[in-house]
Amino acid sequence: MRLGDLKPASGARKKRKRVGCGPGSGHGMTSCRGSKGSQSRTGNTSHPWYEGGQMPLQRRLPKRGFNNLFRKEFQPVNLGDLDRFDANAAVDIEALLDKGLIKNLNNPVKLLADGEIKKPLKITVHACSQKAREAVEKAGGQVSLVG
Repeated sequence: MRLGDLKPASGARKKRKRVGCGPGSGHGMTSCRGSKGSQSRTGNTSHPWYEGGQMPLQRRLPKRGFNNLFRKEFQPVNLGDLDRFDANAAVDIEALLDKGLIKNLNNPVKLLADGEIKKPLKITVHACSQKAREAVEKAGGQVSLVG
């Protein structure tokens, strides 16, 4: 066998379809695109949500609800999570971030009354629920709010 004798296996190479090359080719006239319409034209790309001229689903369904653009998204911190701190420790936003109780410094922090607190702590947060404030003061600590 020589290099000149090499050829691909039968059926491995397929002739390309020569569309629009006359009636004798079998692919003339409409070039295998059916008859008229946008799909027979060049440059046609319809979106997946296109419904053939029917009113689209996202416009047929009623719109409901309201999104407040000025809503503040608080990061909650529960009283039960504050057991990680020593007694009389100053618990501020940076300390909460170091312990992994909040994710970032951008969103404000709110103290909630879920769980129990047994140590006196000096807590500084953006907002606090009334029950959480009472529980901290009952344990001998104090809550101050960031302006």
